Amino acid sequence: MKNPLFRRLFLFLAIMGPGIITSNVDNDAGGITTYSVAGAALGYKILWLFLPMIVALVVIQEMCTRMGAVTGKGLADLIRERFGVRITFYAMVGLLLGNLGNIMSEFAGVAASMELFGITKYLSLPLAALFTWWLVLRWSYKVVERVFLAACLVYFSYIFSGYLAHPDWGMVAKELVIPSFSFDSHYLVIVVGLIGTTIAPWMQFYIQSATVEKGITVKDYTYTKYDVIVGSIMVNLVAVFIVISCAAALHTHGIKVDSAKEAALALAPLAGPWASTLFAIGLLNASLFSASILPLSTAYFICEAFGIEAGIDKSWGEAPAFYWLYTILIIIGAGFILIPNIPLIKVMFWSQVLNGVMLPFVLIFMLSLINNKDIMGDHVNGRTFNIIAWVTVVIMIVLTLIMVGTSLFQS
Repeated sequence: MKNPLFRRLFLFLAIMGPGIITSNVDNDAGGITTYSVAGAALGYKILWLFLPMIVALVVIQEMCTRMGAVTGKGLADLIRERFGVRITFYAMVGLLLGNLGNIMSEFAGVAASMELFGITKYLSLPLAALFTWWLVLRWSYKVVERVFLAACLVYFSYIFSGYLAHPDWGMVAKELVIPSFSFDSHYLVIVVGLIGTTIAPWMQFYIQSATVEKGITVKDYTYTKYDVIVGSIMVNLVAVFIVISCAAALHTHGIKVDSAKEAALALAPLAGPWASTLFAIGLLNASLFSASILPLSTAYFICEAFGIEAGIDKSWGEAPAFYWLYTILIIIGAGFILIPNIPLIKVMFWSQVLNGVMLPFVLIFMLSLINNKDIMGDHVNGRTFNIIAWVTVVIMIVLTLIMVGTSLFQS
């Protein structure tokens, strides 16, 4: 391929995947609910947060992809080698319990979105569980990745939904670039919730494992950075339009919601049936997408942590523990939601707290590893990047602690 521009584009298309997929899974059922509640409650005033959140996401995920490309190992594998089995065991138990609650909430999102189309959860959940299990069991990593990338495109339904809500674009532009801060407790809770949905512990394990399984090495790494940047921008762009949809159609009419399902229903009479339908389609896609990725991420990091074979490109016979764990997590996640009168709010609450507690440790592990020359060689963080990374990490730790403290206080 003689044209250098086309050659670079071709290489990027070949490399892309881990960054875009991992970022977009962050817009799961819980994330969409958070953005919907924020837009309905505060309108456009919190839009300015999304620009610094893009920077934070790029910084954190770039470090994981770099470690994967340089070492050829997953994050859990490196943590075990550097910090020992005992610390790794306790970290994995906390992450497993937190992820299990998140998996349940994703299947709850599938049930809620399908109910918007008149389909009972007793039909939708078994079908969703079977599809997610079959997808990973039956196909290679390359095919599964393409399905996930296609799912990322469905998120653009929220952009169309936001457009159909007829927002005040001048106000949107203003609030995107001019910070509007308040010390009101309700505002602070929503801000911490928004930022808390941006970086989750499981994301760092999945993106590094996916980088390794895709076979990305140091020579390909330039294009992987672009993948991370594109993914970080894309996920926040979608989140911005979710906020815009709810701000334009709900906040301006004084309507508050408590879930993404309520937001979809409320949009119909105010922004039109198409806006509501697109919002519901986005919720279904996000929930089903995340219900596939979260068990996969969990199976990856648990197996890596204890040196057990893992990977979609391996057969069941080659990686039985990996596939059994993936299967069990799907069965528990979907099965739990089928139980009548389940305490889902408590499950989601404690999974959020556990993830919040684990995030500071994961971020500190990452910075210790990426600055270790024995592990990273010449690819350790530079001084400027370290300053940006540590500032990002400190802010995330403080906000996570506030989120956990606020959640415990409110419980």
